[in-house]
Amino acid sequence: MSEQTTRCGFVAMIGAPNAGKSTLVNALVGSKVSIVTHKVQTTRFPVRGVMIEEQSQVVLVDTPGVFAPKRRLDRAMVKSAWQGAEEADQIVHLVDAAAWYRVGHKELTRPQDSKAKVDVESILKQLGTLGRKAILILNKIDLIEKEVLLEQVEHFHKTGLYSEILMLSATKGSDLKKLRDLLAGLVPVGPWLYPEDQIADLPLRLLASEVTREKLMLRVHEELPYAASVSTESWEPRKDGSVTVRQIIFVERESQRKIILGKNGKVIKAIGQASRQDMMKLLDKTVHLFLHVKVANWSQDRNRYTEFGLDFE
Repeated sequence: MSEQTTRCGFVAMIGAPNAGKSTLVNALVGSKVSIVTHKVQTTRFPVRGVMIEEQSQVVLVDTPGVFAPKRRLDRAMVKSAWQGAEEADQIVHLVDAAAWYRVGHKELTRPQDSKAKVDVESILKQLGTLGRKAILILNKIDLIEKEVLLEQVEHFHKTGLYSEILMLSATKGSDLKKLRDLLAGLVPVGPWLYPEDQIADLPLRLLASEVTREKLMLRVHEELPYAASVSTESWEPRKDGSVTVRQIIFVERESQRKIILGKNGKVIKAIGQASRQDMMKLLDKTVHLFLHVKVANWSQDRNRYTEFGLDFE
């Protein structure tokens, strides 16, 4: 495979929280590289998944959702998202078409849908300042009628911000091949940056932390706010080829620690079992996982931001 016949480049995925960016990145890569839950704002830092299509290697940057920031962590996440967009060879803007539709129908409108519309409008405004066109993807099209989709296409086309508009369902896998071919042809000619068998540009310790945080969100999503973080404190390979992983779950209050532990440690045991199973699939080896819960004001800890690759200031 010569340098002249290969292509390689970066594609940034931007969008409002819960638009489906992580699900789409995982679907394009063909393996889980980014955290996916039904809660919004679960991606906290850019995660790079590596997609290969024919002679092209496309590095997909799953950025944090773009929303109106209120806290230090929020501001750092939004800044990281736009930095990823500005530095990428191509920008993909993902819109939750179902949420956009519900906004216009009062009987179906939910508070989170109205917020999503505000977030999308904010993204449109910011895209207009970049001086370059993006690819628009209307996601979750399986939840609305085709006539409604055509109305949405016309609405977004009039903005003049997009070179292409595609419609798909990331969870159903519809029309992914068309998107793969499009991105493969848009990245610049050049040598591949990663080995053919590498699916993510993410340290294993950080990937392991994200796996556990996903299971944490899925298990206690109703009781636990977003003020939780997971840090992989040690990673010790064993002679038999397995690995011992020790992680700390940081929360900000004692009441949150009790929720995660559960009665007789039942909740944290379930989180650990689910996380360990996913880690073994990703690593293709036996994992011995040990979880501990610690109360700390982690969202004001500069070291945590450095670990995520976010700007503390």
